[in-house]
Amino acid sequence: MLIDQMAANNRWRHVSPAAKSIFSIGGLIAVFAVRQPLTAAGITLLLIATSLLGPGVGWRSYVRVAVPAALFLIPGCLSLAFSFETNPASSLPHIVLIPESSGPIIALGNRSLGALAALLFLVSSTPLNDLLGLLQRLKAPPLLLDIMLLCHRMLFVFSDACQSTHTAQAARLGYATPGTSLRSLGELAASLSLQIWQRAHDLHLAAQARNNDGPLRFIEKSYANTRRDCLVAVLASSLLILMAIAL
Repeated sequence: MLIDQMAANNRWRHVSPAAKSIFSIGGLIAVFAVRQPLTAAGITLLLIATSLLGPGVGWRSYVRVAVPAALFLIPGCLSLAFSFETNPASSLPHIVLIPESSGPIIALGNRSLGALAALLFLVSSTPLNDLLGLLQRLKAPPLLLDIMLLCHRMLFVFSDACQSTHTAQAARLGYATPGTSLRSLGELAASLSLQIWQRAHDLHLAAQARNNDGPLRFIEKSYANTRRDCLVAVLASSLLILMAIAL
């Protein structure tokens, strides 16, 4: 997974996840505290620059991760521009354009992009195991941590099964024509459903065979200069919030 590669290969890989979480939360608060669209856009750009220049995340990898999520926001923002109304002369509702919808759309888009930038800063610089260790120290529900870890594991299983099946189909000219491509995609979806179900069942049986009837345990790592990093994160996030409020 690309985002796991970014988290495992950056300059802030061994910085305390608590410090990076504090700055990420500060970025979220700053984005939702602003009132002007230009200020929200500036904070978003500042968060993006921090992700690229601080941890040293490659901009190509960052764009490949951020663009699909940003495109997903477009339908949600455009939905604010339309409304369903019922004509008294007809029982069928019709779609109308809301003239004053530009303001809410811009505000929602800016805040959503800023929240996305703050989240990407955290996940692109912190591996999941470090985040799980932090959540464990914060007394997060063990069931939540188990679900997070298993879902993360199944993503790799799904990716491997999808790539292997697609390669086998392509070797048999399964994507030579549009008709065969459509049929191959259907067979791929059916095969993946069975494979993922079977691998999840095998994982459950393996856990039971090891007498794993309780929550999963995570090794807590120690980080150098944790207090210093947390203090710097608090100061940086406070400055970001004050700047958002002042502007």
